[in-house]
Amino acid sequence: MGNYRSKMRRAGCPEMTVNAGKRSRMNPDNESSHSNIKRPKRAEVNFLPNFPQGENPSTLEQLRQKVVDEMKKAEKNLPLIKKMMQTTFALRRQTIVKTCPPVKELMELWPALKMESEVYAEFQRITTQNLPNTFYSVLDRHLPRLMTLFRQKAGRTGKTSDALTEILKIHDEQDTSDEPELLDVSVALLTVVKDNDSPSPVHFQPVKISVVIESEIVGNLPRFADAFLVMFGLIYALHLSYPRGLTNTFEFIQKILLGLDDGKLSPKLQSLKNDLMRM
Repeated sequence: MGNYRSKMRRAGCPEMTVNAGKRSRMNPDNESSHSNIKRPKRAEVNFLPNFPQGENPSTLEQLRQKVVDEMKKAEKNLPLIKKMMQTTFALRRQTIVKTCPPVKELMELWPALKMESEVYAEFQRITTQNLPNTFYSVLDRHLPRLMTLFRQKAGRTGKTSDALTEILKIHDEQDTSDEPELLDVSVALLTVVKDNDSPSPVHFQPVKISVVIESEIVGNLPRFADAFLVMFGLIYALHLSYPRGLTNTFEFIQKILLGLDDGKLSPKLQSLKNDLMRM
């Protein structure tokens, strides 16, 4: 494999060359060979693809600007945007993986990623998987068993009422401010409700659900489930790490529901998967 990777690197394969130039016996002053390694995190099939035949950074940058211009129009040409986003995929991945710019900057460069359809299209370009179709079909299959497991755990711990009280407390504290505090928020879903809605931890008919990443609102959707799925898709599209404290939640979606790299499960996830398979 070492010989194969060396040959691929000499041939200019982006996934190999991105980590070239690390410290070695011949280059002792370079960056450590174990630092800032650029590699797939979560079963990305197309991590750093080659530029399309006949294209180069200059021509793809021109297309990127056309995407920006098209997104400014009141009546957007969605098929054209999709085609240009597909063509510029390699340029986008090079920017995201190699330079890791802030989310705000990325959204200014690629505003089409604020559209739900393009988030799903980008996820499919990276993993070859249709995110909403796979997610909802597998979730529907496991939902009855998940509900049973949740009720069983709540009954054993006796902490259901305590958890509900805490949710209501947090909700009431948030309602004391006209503007939500989004400073230093890695990821969040912000529910916008009507003024006359009664206090409740769950709103089934919100005005909108805003997707927040790195303290920036990057999308608005009408349903919680769709907003969560867009947030998950953007984590892949923008090559972000799972936020601390929610790693198990996102890995459950990735590895168990979507089956992406499901061969390496933490003990908690393996136990949950075993429980789901018991009928």
